[in-house]
Amino acid sequence: MEVSCKLRESFGELHLSKTRGIDNFEIPNDLQMKKLGIIGCGWLGTHIAERVSDRYEIFATTTTESKIEDLNKKGFNTTLANFPDKLDSEMKEWDVASQLDAIIISVPFSGIRGAQISMTEKRQNLLNFLGNYKRQLFMMSSTGVYPEIDKDFVEQDLTPYEVESESFILQKFPQTNIMRLAGLMGDQRLLKNYNISNLDQLVNHIHYKDICSVFEKMLENNSQSRIYNVVAPIHPNKEEVINAQKGLPYSGERTTKGRTISPDKLIKELDFEFQYPDPRYFHL
Repeated sequence: MEVSCKLRESFGELHLSKTRGIDNFEIPNDLQMKKLGIIGCGWLGTHIAERVSDRYEIFATTTTESKIEDLNKKGFNTTLANFPDKLDSEMKEWDVASQLDAIIISVPFSGIRGAQISMTEKRQNLLNFLGNYKRQLFMMSSTGVYPEIDKDFVEQDLTPYEVESESFILQKFPQTNIMRLAGLMGDQRLLKNYNISNLDQLVNHIHYKDICSVFEKMLENNSQSRIYNVVAPIHPNKEEVINAQKGLPYSGERTTKGRTISPDKLIKELDFEFQYPDPRYFHL
């Protein structure tokens, strides 16, 4: 087998190196762990890092000093990095960027809906932090970029160049994968735990385990310049989801009209199968 041959060759190199001292031995590049950077390693970033940490050495940033120790305890290499709303003249390129095989950006750069705060300088701080990075790059976005109208949205309905919070990264890093994430759910993030209105509204949700699987597959494929809606393919209404999570029956009828987001492109291009296709069963 190819892997066995590589291992035998490596052990042969190790055996030969003993005559010169073990410090002279270098692990061949194809057997070294890859390096993954996660800018903004919060709840979701930590889940992704933990999923791939057997294959990637994790380099993370956090905006909170108290989280550094917690992330380091998980075996991550963590640094403090903030991206203020005003241009930071002292913002330098991430000192490990050139060593990283891939970077995931998990910091919000879309601003708060309705707020009149310019994100231009905050985004420039990120671009400066990335330097001239040339390898695989991911940008977390949101299905919230689509209008609030009744329609089943696909990626082609709104190109990244029509979305300010996506186009700014592509202008400098065209290799970026734009990941439009639906409502993040899983663990304690369940609809039944929130005060919910509009119970007949259809949901666009995604379980964090499926997000991890998407990133895992794209990292393996070295995907470049893709745009995907990352959302569960089934869209029950809120009341259905809450009742299922509380173990209660649901006797109503699901509306056939509403705002839904389609993951068909993701399923087709990645040959992807959801572990949690139905938000009613995210708690199981």
